[in-house]
Amino acid sequence: MELIQNILILFIVGSFSGFLNVMAGGGSAFTLPTLIFLGLDSAVANGTNRIAILAQSIAAIISFKNENYFDIRTSLILSLFTIPGSITGAFLSINISSKLFNILLGVINLFIILTLFLPKRIIKVSNKPEKINWKLAISLVFIGFYGGFIQVAAGFMLMAAIQNFLKVDLIRVNMYKVFIALIFTIPAFFVFLVNGKMDFLLGIALASGNFFGAWQSAKISVKKGEKIIRYFLIIAIIIISLKLFGLF
Repeated sequence: MELIQNILILFIVGSFSGFLNVMAGGGSAFTLPTLIFLGLDSAVANGTNRIAILAQSIAAIISFKNENYFDIRTSLILSLFTIPGSITGAFLSINISSKLFNILLGVINLFIILTLFLPKRIIKVSNKPEKINWKLAISLVFIGFYGGFIQVAAGFMLMAAIQNFLKVDLIRVNMYKVFIALIFTIPAFFVFLVNGKMDFLLGIALASGNFFGAWQSAKISVKKGEKIIRYFLIIAIIIISLKLFGLF
């Protein structure tokens, strides 16, 4: 009975997380603590969460492609910069204590909240991406490391880097984001897998929810445009803030 209850919880949390991750970001701020609450140590929870990230990324890519939003060449080039960092970050993650991991998770969430109060620059966007420059490349290397290490809010970082340097609208930002997330998650997935840091049963339950949520999110973001994405960005920020201050 407890196992069935845990699977149901993870499907519901995964659906919300997948929807939020594609629309804005921050979904792993819910899935990681949920997995830890259900009894997994931080490294296994981190690895198990990668199963869900893979599922939601695949669902979102297919959904975006069905809506005629797909740029394989640029997506692949951007993704390649994240791979070395992702592998390094994943190895670091499995070699630190659960206590230190949880402290770092709290500090990272606090830093994310603080950055939200910085003034935002108005960026002129277009349908055609700017050329990839060295600043974007370096940013992607570090985001890949962060994504391999902890994943939480990596989507926010990707969105900021892509929009700032490629200067494309938020729909295309999300299109690139989900593809990059898929690619840098693959090597991290195998690092956790080889080191026995995954619970496949709970991971599949979570991944099923993430897949469903991500599929719906990609369709809605294309049909509703930038306005709905901005709303969910605000919602994601508020939810992470509430979680950080222990209000739920």
